[in-house]
Amino acid sequence: MFQLFLRARAHNLLGSRREDKTFKARSAERDAETDRARIGAVLAAIETALQDAEREQAGLNRRVDDALARASVTFGNGTDEYLEREPLDNHHQDLFAADISNGQRRLKELASSIAHLKFVKTAMLTRFPDFKPPQLNS
Repeated sequence: MFQLFLRARAHNLLGSRREDKTFKARSAERDAETDRARIGAVLAAIETALQDAEREQAGLNRRVDDALARASVTFGNGTDEYLEREPLDNHHQDLFAADISNGQRRLKELASSIAHLKFVKTAMLTRFPDFKPPQLNS
C-alpha cells in the first residue's frame, strides 16, 4: 500500500515538472447550461407533483360528489324518515358518511399540499428569474 502511495506521489511530482499544468475552468456557457439543467430538474419535479396532486383532487372530488348523491337517495324525503328507516338503510348511511368524511378530509389535505407546491414553484421562479424552461417542439 505504501509503495502505491509513493509511486503515485512520484508520478505526480515528475508529471508536474514535465509540463506546466494550469488551472482550467469550464466555459461560462457550460456552467450556465449545468445550472439550467439543475433548476429545470427541480422545477420539473415540482410541476409533476403539482399535476399529480391536482389530478388526484379532481378524481376524488368527483367520487365524493357521487357518494353525496347516492347518500341523498337513501335518506328518503319524509320529515320523520329517520324514525322509520330500515336498519339496512342506516347501515348504508353510515358507510356513505364514513366515505364522505374520509374523502373530504383528503380533499382538505390535497388543497393544502397544492397550495404549498404552488408556493414552492413560485419561490423557485422568483429566486431564478433568468431561468427559461426549454421550449417544447409542438
